Amino acid sequence: MRRTAEGHRRVCAAHVTPPAAAPALDRSVWRVLGDPLTSGAPDGPLSGRTVAVKDVFAVRGYPVGAGNPTWLEQGPVAPEHAAVVSALLEAGAAVAGIARTDEFAYSLAGTNFHYGTPVNPAAPDRIPGGSSSGPASAVASGHADIGLGTDTAGSIRVPASYQGLLGLRSTHGRVDRAGMLALAPSFDTVGWLTRDAATLAAVTAALLPAPRTAPLTRALVVPAVTGDAEQPVRAAFTKAVAHLVDGGVLASVDAVEIESATLRRWCAAFRTVQGHEAWALRGDWITAHPGALGPDVAARFATAARIDRSASADARRVVDRAGAVLRDLLVPGTALLLPSASSVAPRLGTPPGGPAIENARAATLRLTCLAGLAGAPAISMPLSKVGGARVGISALAAPGADLDLTDLAERATADRRERS
Repeated sequence: MRRTAEGHRRVCAAHVTPPAAAPALDRSVWRVLGDPLTSGAPDGPLSGRTVAVKDVFAVRGYPVGAGNPTWLEQGPVAPEHAAVVSALLEAGAAVAGIARTDEFAYSLAGTNFHYGTPVNPAAPDRIPGGSSSGPASAVASGHADIGLGTDTAGSIRVPASYQGLLGLRSTHGRVDRAGMLALAPSFDTVGWLTRDAATLAAVTAALLPAPRTAPLTRALVVPAVTGDAEQPVRAAFTKAVAHLVDGGVLASVDAVEIESATLRRWCAAFRTVQGHEAWALRGDWITAHPGALGPDVAARFATAARIDRSASADARRVVDRAGAVLRDLLVPGTALLLPSASSVAPRLGTPPGGPAIENARAATLRLTCLAGLAGAPAISMPLSKVGGARVGISALAAPGADLDLTDLAERATADRRERS
């Protein structure tokens, strides 16, 4: 700027700050990325926030890919949004894009054979966790505010644990699953991931506007459940629970005895019913498309194919009994606490389907299956670290107590910030 001879000021040059650039299209994270892909309502409670949609939900104008290129190539273009996508748009959120998933959501690793492994920003040398790996990575990278995913056996809670995010698995059946590709309908439910508790609470309130039930001030732990985690994770979990009590987030924590053999029988029944339902839904297509699946997911479906109707019926009776026992424990005001995963995220390069990944998956399933057995909501909170890597703490509550869980997360993360 210069002053003229007449005393006026004249702008000779101007510096204009360009708007922040949209993230580059990382094809291991995103299948489709927009700016945004679809805008939300201008005045909703989620206005200004963006969503990474897991590639199992219908987004109008695009086929569902389900993490598999053959399925994507053959899939029809969706004429309408999935019900939950429409609900988020009506609440003001914009769809940033469609994010990757493990094939047919049948994995907890996040290492898609066809498209690669999305980055884990919290631990770039480790896997991201699946099957909601793409939405989780997009949120943890700051490229979306909300990750919309599914949780059948931990597919929200495990990537949340590995990537230091908050993740809520909603009460089974409370969020409309129309337009969502199913894996095992007896356990499938919608969930979401965020970087902070306030956003998680806002999404939950928008999608589940039911009244709260009772503040979660009492907690239960099952020693045999916690014992399925690796020793460093158990130690971190115990320390974090003690902090919740010391900080006044929880008034009490009591131990409940359930035998390890019982828990393993429950998990085996869960896996049997899950596998039987998954094969019933996808078996014909898989049989008609040999070689279309990556080796690890193909092996999982091959095991599922051998489950007969009688075995599934026997397992379902165990599932029903387990669910009743767990729901009896989850009285109003009480949460069941457990590690979100049995270990920190395995390192990149660990062979998918190999013993390290499969052992971690089996041990984690013994933790994560409990919410599915009970049809209960569950939240993963980033309250612990092991050797610099993240591991979450999960809380389960009575069916319908989703908002109570987000309240607990807000109190717990506020206490953590005060202590740091």
